[in-house]
Amino acid sequence: MPAQKGKDLLLKMHDGDAFTTVAGLRTKTLAFNAQTVDVTHAESAGRWRELLAGAGVKRASVAGAGIFKDAASDALVRAAFFDGVVKDCQIVIPDFGTVEGPFQIAALEFSGAHDGEVAFEITLESAGEISFTTL
Repeated sequence: MPAQKGKDLLLKMHDGDAFTTVAGLRTKTLAFNAQTVDVTHAESAGRWRELLAGAGVKRASVAGAGIFKDAASDALVRAAFFDGVVKDCQIVIPDFGTVEGPFQIAALEFSGAHDGEVAFEITLESAGEISFTTL
C-alpha cells in the first residue's frame, strides 16, 4: 500500500439518520489491542510462555485532536459524551477499509490559547463487536 494522506483517515459518528464526519480532526489514531491469557505451566516446552489462543478480550481505541468546524458535529459529540451513550462509529482508512462498531466517548478535552482557536481532544473505546470491511 503506497503512502496515504493523513487527512483522509476519517472518524464518523452515527447521528440517528446517517454517519456524520467528526469535523476538524487534525490528528487521528486507531489502535487495536488483545489481552493475552497466560497458560504457562511447569512442563511448558523450554520454559517458554504459552498463550491460550482466542481467549483474551479484544478492544479498539480511537483518539483524535483538532477543532470543531460545524455546529452539527460539535453537538453530536457533546451530546454523546454528556448523555454517556454508546454510538455507532466508522473509522475510514483510505485505500484499506472501514472499521465499524459501537464506541463510547471515554474522554473529551477542550483547550485554547488567548490568541488561538478552541481545540479539542477525544478518545473513544469500543463497546461491542467491531467489524472490518475492505474497500
